[in-house]
Amino acid sequence: MLKNKKLSTSAVWSGEKDFLAFGATQVPVVHSVSFGYEDMDEWLDVAVGKKSGHIYGRNTNPTVHAFEEKIKNLENAEAVTSFSTGMAAISNTLSTLLRPGDKVISIKDTYGGTNKIFSEFLPNQHVDVVLCETGHHEQLEKEILNGCDVLYLETPTNPTVKITDLKRMAEAAKNVGAVVVVDNTFATPINQNPLTFGADLVIHSATKYLGGHADALGGAVCGDKKLVEQIYHYREINGASLDPMAAYLLLRGMKTLKLRIDKQNENAMGIARYLKTVNEVDAVFYPGLEEHPGHEIAKKQMNGFGGMLSFSLKGGMEAVRHLLPKLVFANRAANLGSVETVVGPARTTSHVECTPEERASLGIPEGLVRYSSGIEDLEDLIADLDQAFQSLPENMRTSPHQEVNES
Repeated sequence: MLKNKKLSTSAVWSGEKDFLAFGATQVPVVHSVSFGYEDMDEWLDVAVGKKSGHIYGRNTNPTVHAFEEKIKNLENAEAVTSFSTGMAAISNTLSTLLRPGDKVISIKDTYGGTNKIFSEFLPNQHVDVVLCETGHHEQLEKEILNGCDVLYLETPTNPTVKITDLKRMAEAAKNVGAVVVVDNTFATPINQNPLTFGADLVIHSATKYLGGHADALGGAVCGDKKLVEQIYHYREINGASLDPMAAYLLLRGMKTLKLRIDKQNENAMGIARYLKTVNEVDAVFYPGLEEHPGHEIAKKQMNGFGGMLSFSLKGGMEAVRHLLPKLVFANRAANLGSVETVVGPARTTSHVECTPEERASLGIPEGLVRYSSGIEDLEDLIADLDQAFQSLPENMRTSPHQEVNES
């Protein structure tokens, strides 16, 4: 296979040829739970890792392996392992790396499920958790200097798409010997490669952009070989294995990853600029906008600004209740990254696990709309938003804390 492939070529071809069978041009779905051996010594060699192969589906599987290889190539990682869901990837990684008495430092704006691990589960396991203001790099550096075993970052964040300087934070963490973990789900390997900025491990919820069709759950972690081997061992014993049929669907979806991401980047930028012109919109959050606080950092570490954005309405949650059902080209659902546009408030999507008070403390207003742009024509998406905004009643066009101008 040629080296230095471009991303589109790598998305299509990487990690597949070694797994083809019977002259097929597509990786087969291998549903077998077990894999047999006539030679007892060969069986043992495979079982203990001296020889490549498979013995039991909870450990490894040929279809799953092909999926993993594609991610490894796209992120230019040493090793990779997969999981049944994105949250399994996150929880297994943190459980592998952290012990009672250890300290993990992260940001407040992580995905709601991740935030629950930091606020609820890890403290119960006597792990010290420090959550800093997202984008406050000086605060992060100060906390890291006070001791850190794991630095966990997510950039752009879900759902407020805030940006963290990966190179700067990785350098600070490495100075104290901490492991740097980055959730790269929103950016994907097309828009960002955290390993090149000093991260040790990169996590993906493959359910989202990697699969791209909202029909398969999965997760992955890739990066340093020794660390990935430890995480794999934890996962193979705890059992959060990726199903081969899901692996096939994700593998198939990844072939169009570059095409989809390029279009979603374009659509999100166009929609963000359109929303800036809408009177009923209070604020737009997208790192591609020049006024976004993380814009300059995003320009340095991202190849594209992503397909995700969010915005808040002057009319608050009542305006959201009226606006979203009016959209024709959008699924109102708790998902993102698919070929169809998906919308929803944070309180029923990314942070449904949190109370209103917890969401407020994280800087997430109840009326925030998370908008995952699909691959539809941009003109149609803008026209759809426009007709939905025009349907808003007059009393929902201004802030609920302000008087409506009757003149």
